[in-house]
Amino acid sequence: MAAKTFDYIVVLKQRNFKLVDNISIMMLLLAVIVLLEDALTPFSNASIMPFTIVTLILGWIIFTYAKKSNGKVGYYRIGLLFAAWGLFITLKSPYVWIFAVYVIAAVMEKQVKFPREIAFDETEVVFNTFPRKHYQWNELSNVVLKDGLLTLDFKNNKLLQKEIDSQTTPQLEKEFNEFCQSMITADTIK
Repeated sequence: MAAKTFDYIVVLKQRNFKLVDNISIMMLLLAVIVLLEDALTPFSNASIMPFTIVTLILGWIIFTYAKKSNGKVGYYRIGLLFAAWGLFITLKSPYVWIFAVYVIAAVMEKQVKFPREIAFDETEVVFNTFPRKHYQWNELSNVVLKDGLLTLDFKNNKLLQKEIDSQTTPQLEKEFNEFCQSMITADTIK
């Protein structure tokens, strides 16, 4: 199936990911503690594997920190997958399910940090969230982009205002607003 092409895609201002990053780091450090505890327990059958996984986790934390220092979005998901692997190998029977929490966190981190976008075409308005939200033009009473602020006014009295990521030219704002108005007007006539 071919990807759908939209007339306009508005990228919203990025959120602060500090909470998500802090939770990821705490999960990784907890996994490091558990893995080291297992590896350093006297008379354990531990191999070099826990030390290797701890090294991989700490290396990924450092790599991600360096990436964030350069102004890029850092993802801890690979480190979380290393931790899940280590916990799956290390933990005993009743606690093995904990590795699934790490796998879920790794998968969800990408979704949480994905750029928020709202796409507009002649049939619908789509919010790029998890799960995606689709709205028909007949659900909207007005859509306006002005001074870096996107406003969607729904017919059910719901009002949504979001700051956009970059500056737009007055010409592009006018073109976008005319497109949205024509879609709302055309849908009202139907």
